[in-house]
Amino acid sequence: MNWNHRQAEHSCIAAMLLAMFVAVVMFAGAAIPAQAQTFNVLYNFEGQSENEGQGPWGLVQGTNGYLYGASWGGGKAGEFDGTFFKMSTGGDLTMICAFFAAGKCQKGGDPTSPLAMASNGDFYGLDNGGNVWQISPTAKLKVLTTFDAPGSAPVIQANNGDLYGVNFGGAYNYCYGTCGSVFKLTTSGKATTLYSFCGDPQDGVCLDGQDPELALVQASDGNLYGTTYAGGTDGVNDGYGTIFKITLDGAFTSLYSFPGYTPPSSALIEGPDGYLYGTTATGGTGTYGAGGTFFKTTTGGDVTYLYNFCSLPNCADGSDPQNIYLATDGNFYGTTEFGGTSTGAGLGTVFQITPGGQLTTLVSFDGTNGYGPSTNGSIMQDTNGILYGVTGAGGAGYPNCPGTCGGVIFSLDMGLAPFVETLPTYGKVNAKIKILGTDLTGATSVTFNGTAATFEVASSSEITTTVPEGATTGVVQVVTPNGTLTSNTVFQVP
Repeated sequence: MNWNHRQAEHSCIAAMLLAMFVAVVMFAGAAIPAQAQTFNVLYNFEGQSENEGQGPWGLVQGTNGYLYGASWGGGKAGEFDGTFFKMSTGGDLTMICAFFAAGKCQKGGDPTSPLAMASNGDFYGLDNGGNVWQISPTAKLKVLTTFDAPGSAPVIQANNGDLYGVNFGGAYNYCYGTCGSVFKLTTSGKATTLYSFCGDPQDGVCLDGQDPELALVQASDGNLYGTTYAGGTDGVNDGYGTIFKITLDGAFTSLYSFPGYTPPSSALIEGPDGYLYGTTATGGTGTYGAGGTFFKTTTGGDVTYLYNFCSLPNCADGSDPQNIYLATDGNFYGTTEFGGTSTGAGLGTVFQITPGGQLTTLVSFDGTNGYGPSTNGSIMQDTNGILYGVTGAGGAGYPNCPGTCGGVIFSLDMGLAPFVETLPTYGKVNAKIKILGTDLTGATSVTFNGTAATFEVASSSEITTTVPEGATTGVVQVVTPNGTLTSNTVFQVP
């Protein structure tokens, strides 16, 4: 299933990023680490013999308030084609359909990344056959395009409305069709390859990068930024990855080559300070091992390493960080595949880290509460303020694996306040906008940076509105009977 052998070394089972993520609360000052948290396992996947699936990818909040996801395995007894499911925030899970089984999901299967949601409310996924498909919350599935190789990262929707992503295919023979590429895809299915890696290999090395495996991010400058898992100019073996910039039209710039044995392991995330943040799977200067790093980079490729994992005995602070997510308290949350404080386990952690690199280990996995982060999408934040995540393995059946340890869905309550999320996060005057939230019934006011908008409460989790005349770039606020909710991103008005 996985096209890169080194990724398999770092993950038992191989985030949706839509537009620019800027945590509003950070504009008021520095992020402050939270102290209290409540961790709960909400659902245990029982493995491939059960219909619900095995190995969940990440979660995404739908317009109806449910959390949606896909698993890479299960769905039919003894099969590994995967499932499409939804779950309430309380943990009630429903399998909507099994991929490749007779019915609505028959045309897609074996998902290779988390789902992403676009502004139309539908989800977009990739599978092991190189397909990119669109699926509605009720499982109406349409294959949009088929590439010559699969991808392992969710697409993102840029501020021009198109979808952008990466896959392992490419136009050059040196990599035997697997150097990797960046593509653009309209929501109607027209695909364009914007850039193919390794156009000019030097001594067998792809200096511009090779094997893009993590999601792109659109920064506030309008450009896309991403990483590759191999290639670059570090001079070690075939390279350990790069950071690159690419415009929406395909103008490509290689910005940085990771030093030897430090491949990237999280999609880049832009902070409100304009830096892009990420992690490496290994490397660094941890006292007790090269357990990976947390870093930031300018959009010009000037990288600063902020934290070295395995800095505590027995790597109690975790090793092999993955899947960071920027929450509304201004802190990043992520998982590690190894390390932690569970006796005899070392099965990874959930951590919080400030933009300055102050790390707090929140949870140590012991197997029964999961292990094995799910690449590209372990943690997200619901509009109720609570963080939700998945693991690719483990669960209540541990250690009686395989077969009963198909991963878990967990919640992490850090005491963060509810908020609203706009879909999309940009729009001209009169553009149609969805506002997602919790307990929106009875809302009395919607404003775009202080400018009042007409609106309709479609449900307790969705408001439909249009960008009002006079609106300017800023936060969106919704007044409800329970208080005022502020958007987790700055809404961009061109």
